[in-house]
Amino acid sequence: MKVILRRFRRDEGGAAMVEYALLVALIALVAIVGVSATGTGINAQFTKITCKIATPAAACDP
Repeated sequence: MKVILRRFRRDEGGAAMVEYALLVALIALVAIVGVSATGTGINAQFTKITCKIATPAAACDP
């Protein structure tokens, strides 16, 4: 039993896997925030373009 407990304490494979999982989650979070911000900016540009096509004389600032 003592041998098994010693081996369990020395095994760091699980800790490395948890670190990699946290790193992947952080990268995914940053990617989601970046894509969301970019999508919002692109949506504003398309809204302006749509307004200018529909009414060329109008001021189309959001």
